[in-house]
Amino acid sequence: MSNAIFLILRALWYMLPAYIANPSAVLFRGKVPMDFGRNFVDGRRILGKGKTWRGFFGGIFGGVFVGMIQNTISFFFPNELFPTFSDNFFTAFLIILSLASGSMLGDALGSFIKRRIGIESGGKGFLLDQWPFVFIAFLLTYIFFPDFFLYAFWNLPAIIFILFITPLLHRLVNIVGYKMGKKEVPW
Repeated sequence: MSNAIFLILRALWYMLPAYIANPSAVLFRGKVPMDFGRNFVDGRRILGKGKTWRGFFGGIFGGVFVGMIQNTISFFFPNELFPTFSDNFFTAFLIILSLASGSMLGDALGSFIKRRIGIESGGKGFLLDQWPFVFIAFLLTYIFFPDFFLYAFWNLPAIIFILFITPLLHRLVNIVGYKMGKKEVPW
């Protein structure tokens, strides 16, 4: 296997908690909006009706749950391609939490920006629906675990591939969610 493919697959493995957190929020839904129905100074909703506290924390839970399963499997069945987040359980939990939380915070940031430019809740926002969750997951992980971030993600093949594949994966997952009746729109 070429080094670039190895780096990409390893980065995708580590990115899974962030990737899982985002659609998990839809499964948990909720009634209480994160912005409590309030408007920003521009008169538009801060985030919109689709961002709820239950979905936010449910998304984090989903990402952490999957990440801890990944770490446990990797711990008991060591593999160079799919390594642990850390051999220390608590450190692994915190790294995974930073990825899942960053994903959900980035998703909220994308919604905030969409409302500012006039895109209503549920409206398409090309790359605003995908990249903010990746960037904030990266940012939180870099701030709290810089050595892990540099090891896991800081290489050109992985960064380019993640930025390229994320919109495609996001669209595919949303179509599945729409077909399952979990999303009102397929984007």
